Amino acid sequence: MASLLLNLQEHEPEYYRIIVDTLRMTVPFFAGFELEPEFGSILLRWREKGSSMAFDSSQAADGMLRMMALVTLFSLPKDQRPKIFILDEPELGLHPYAINILGALIKSASLETQVIIATQSTTLIDCFDPKDIVVVERHDRESVFRRLEPEKLEMWLEEYSLSDLWLKNVLGGRPR
Repeated sequence: MASLLLNLQEHEPEYYRIIVDTLRMTVPFFAGFELEPEFGSILLRWREKGSSMAFDSSQAADGMLRMMALVTLFSLPKDQRPKIFILDEPELGLHPYAINILGALIKSASLETQVIIATQSTTLIDCFDPKDIVVVERHDRESVFRRLEPEKLEMWLEEYSLSDLWLKNVLGGRPR
């Protein structure tokens, strides 16, 4: 990821700036990356606001590293993005506010790229509309995929959020 970030910094500075600015929204103490070659490699290092020390990946929480990777992935220039994103529980280890930012990044990327996310996060579910959700359930050793029908949920959604409906098992998708 460090090499990719350095490449963006040098050749696509507007995308690099978007990544740094987005990370600052979710990791308030993040000042910026320090992407200098060292021993023939680019190591992932960054600085914190108010500190002259450089930190590396061994000094970060899992959620911070995950957010760095996800923000970078979803903020790539269109010609560098994969044709499809398939992610399993990308929200793990993230603060609820960061999950909301992630939801916005996913929605934005989905305008031009196929995005498939598996999640059990009520916070992430609430970032989307019913038309965006596919519920997967297992019946007789088969996975059954069912897209939510927004018109059938209209009355429910006047009083409840999607996550409320999921928790109440209105949407399905519960373990059997």
